[in-house]
Amino acid sequence: MVKKSNQQRDLFESERSFRLLVEGVADYALYMLDPTGIITSWNIGGERIKGYSPDEILGEHFSRFYTETDRANGKPARALGIARDQGRYEEEGWRVRKDGTFFWASVIIDPIYEDGALVGFAKITRDITERRNAQIRLEAMQTQLAESQKFDALGQLTGGVAHDFNNLLMIISGSLHILRKGDPDDSKFQRAISAIDTATKRGAALTGQLLTFARRQSVNPQAIQFGARIEAIREVLSAGVGSAVRLAFDIERDVWPIKADVSEFETGLLNLVINARDAMPDGGTVTIGARNIVLDGPLRSGEFVAITVADTGLGIPSDVVDKIFEPFFTTKPVGKGTGLGLSQVHGFAHQAGGTVKVASELGKGTTFTILLPRATATAPNETFEVAPVRGSGTVLLVEDNPDVAIVSIGLLEQLGYRVRRVADAESALRELESNGVDFVFSDIVMPGKMDGLSLAHHLREIHPDLPILLASGYSEAAAGVRGDFPILRKPYEIHELSEAISKLPR
Repeated sequence: MVKKSNQQRDLFESERSFRLLVEGVADYALYMLDPTGIITSWNIGGERIKGYSPDEILGEHFSRFYTETDRANGKPARALGIARDQGRYEEEGWRVRKDGTFFWASVIIDPIYEDGALVGFAKITRDITERRNAQIRLEAMQTQLAESQKFDALGQLTGGVAHDFNNLLMIISGSLHILRKGDPDDSKFQRAISAIDTATKRGAALTGQLLTFARRQSVNPQAIQFGARIEAIREVLSAGVGSAVRLAFDIERDVWPIKADVSEFETGLLNLVINARDAMPDGGTVTIGARNIVLDGPLRSGEFVAITVADTGLGIPSDVVDKIFEPFFTTKPVGKGTGLGLSQVHGFAHQAGGTVKVASELGKGTTFTILLPRATATAPNETFEVAPVRGSGTVLLVEDNPDVAIVSIGLLEQLGYRVRRVADAESALRELESNGVDFVFSDIVMPGKMDGLSLAHHLREIHPDLPILLASGYSEAAAGVRGDFPILRKPYEIHELSEAISKLPR
């Protein structure tokens, strides 16, 4: 009898201690609900957070803590249903205090069973308004910081472009001055022409790198046989590494063809090789490798070729490696690099449907890995630059820029064509109504209601047999061509124009 009395006293003390503990918690509202949602217990935390004393709230329905909208939508009953069916209900949301003010609450509801029967719910509510406000402030600061960094990057970009293009313009303007005053038979005259030619090619390459980084370059993806392409540019790559660096190859025998723009691929590979050379001032080895891989991940899946360029150089510091693909970021001395080489690689790889990764260890070297998708079509035979072929016939040139038009007319006439030029698509349609031509050569970006691509599609409907060649230096519209029409990338040289015209259907 004494033993049973002691057990009852211990049980009473335990229940009393637990009740005091629950009632004394001030940071959490801990209370019980009956199966219908009526409040049956209340603690000091509930009074502090929600403003109700026990006399005011006991016997009331817990839905009074919800907003009017939530009550109208049946959210309180839905919360109890989820807790009963799934064993727990947890959420964050707005709740209402006695004085009508709102607070952001973290809410947990657990069902309570006795002998298998539901006897009610235990509910825990915490006021996390300050934490939420702090998170919102943090996100706002992060957004502001990201915008600031974006403007810093834009400043670096425009500053780098201005610096490089000012140098090119200085070469061109100075050389033109020599041409105006000089004798065509003088060696200075010929050097000036050569300087202008070099500067224009450098400007075209710089613009191409910028557009590739921005993924706005008009590209021509095709199947490339990696091994054959490497053999074709081996001398260029060897010249890029110089005499102090050894060039090695580790290419699988049956490596798949890749799908990419040939010119962008070669430029990217050469950029990586030159960067590897510069990372080895005392000499070393650059190894170009390629192997087949199959990916099955959330970000990228399918068949790819992993192309690696590895050096045995200085390595990249950890605080620098995250910045190397940013445009105009460079660790090279002034005049030794534009900071666009790796950004071109990054843009090219992603525009081709792949990616680029880097692994580096100080004092041991760096490995860049470009993943490019496997080409499903057979890689074409290698093609080489051929001399311009003279043609004949009449071409309708659609070009709104008069200076560009003068150059284009000159090139076309050198190739043997008669040229009629109009400035917009509407004028082109009117011209074709009264005069026939052998083919149309149109810029894509033009003023007016119809651009060059729209003109081409319209002409395809009304003159299905009329050959059409498009030109573009920068055009998001060109992305929608999808091989419907051939596109000649600006700036183009006379042999490129001749080759593009020769491929037009006649």
